[in-house]
Amino acid sequence: MKTLLLWDIDGTLILSGGAGERALVLALEREFGILGTLEDIEVAGRTDPWIARRVLAKFAVPDTPENVSRYLDGYLRALPRELANPHAHTLPGVRELLGALALRKDIAQGLLTGNLRRGAEIKLSHHKLWGHFAFGAFGDDGENRDELGPHALRRACAHHSVEFTAERVFVIGDTPHDITCGKAFGARTIGVATGRYTVEQLRAFSPTAVFPTLADTAAVLAVIDGVPAGARST
Repeated sequence: MKTLLLWDIDGTLILSGGAGERALVLALEREFGILGTLEDIEVAGRTDPWIARRVLAKFAVPDTPENVSRYLDGYLRALPRELANPHAHTLPGVRELLGALALRKDIAQGLLTGNLRRGAEIKLSHHKLWGHFAFGAFGDDGENRDELGPHALRRACAHHSVEFTAERVFVIGDTPHDITCGKAFGARTIGVATGRYTVEQLRAFSPTAVFPTLADTAAVLAVIDGVPAGARST
């Protein structure tokens, strides 16, 4: 085993049909009696604690640890029901790619996400994808996404008893925050334009590779295996 893949969730593996944002709005009402929206708050690529603090600040609720915890607990309670909507789905090629990777004895897979661990489990279990990931780094580990990579790397090494070198680690995500997070600990990065950013917008952050979707399993595996672009089959 020599290669480690660390996956983002929202916009990369799945789309939740707005379930996460609706759950945050519901938690705001149920926990603090506030009717509001998440307008003007960046959500894509951010950690749940980062988002929670900005939402509370927007509505003049003190962002104490107790209030942040209360708000996020309310969000987790609201999330499962909101996921049961017809627009929540796994993104193109994800199941096929994860299945192909699961057969590779030289590749390990984990998560690197801004979701709380429990939120990640709820979302991926809803789509029957949770079983692909035995470890990861989550929003519970820190508010700053760029600090999450070392947590994921440490857990991967402990889980597999393998010292993964940074140059054989790939962070896969749909936002510039995923790319900068990977670069922060020396990992390679793969952007996928299935979220809110286009191929051109992601390419501006100089990832190792960018794909419009993950539907081309062979092309994604070629990047992971280090096959030069000119030598890849089409």
